[in-house]
Amino acid sequence: MQFIRCTGKLLKEAGFKPNAFQRDESRFSFLGQWHANLIYIDGRKSVIFVNDRTLFNFIAPDINRAQIRELPKLFESCLSCVISSEAFPENVKYRILGEYEDIGLAKSSSRSVLGALNNLAFHYKNSILNAGGVHSWKIPDIIHQMNRMPMQPIKYQFPIEEIRTLYGISS
Repeated sequence: MQFIRCTGKLLKEAGFKPNAFQRDESRFSFLGQWHANLIYIDGRKSVIFVNDRTLFNFIAPDINRAQIRELPKLFESCLSCVISSEAFPENVKYRILGEYEDIGLAKSSSRSVLGALNNLAFHYKNSILNAGGVHSWKIPDIIHQMNRMPMQPIKYQFPIEEIRTLYGISS
């Protein structure tokens, strides 16, 4: 099982109680855990996901509470779309998605990743508003750009390059 570590704001919106979480440790995977945060863009709920290891990230804009309550399904669906849009080889795509067939939720645990999440929230919010809002056709391009932004916690590398290196994909 892999975990999505959620901020308190996201857990509250989803209606999860602290004792509802499984205490199992995640099994080994190349990417490992993710963190997620709830933000509001133009009054609409959106969830940002960021990988702990590579800071590879994406946003699910304009979602409702029912979708938040099905966070693992939302994560898998969005991850599949983003991985496909990055044109990873099919074997790598299936390998990545296979790591997240069983997903649990847990409380956030890394200050460094939370800092990156907050930074990404600022950039996503501004970029999406400048592109016309949460229904803009430019959102896939914004996600693409965010993964090509140097991030301090990974020594100013690009998240896309970190994931490519991790899976041995040449640029």
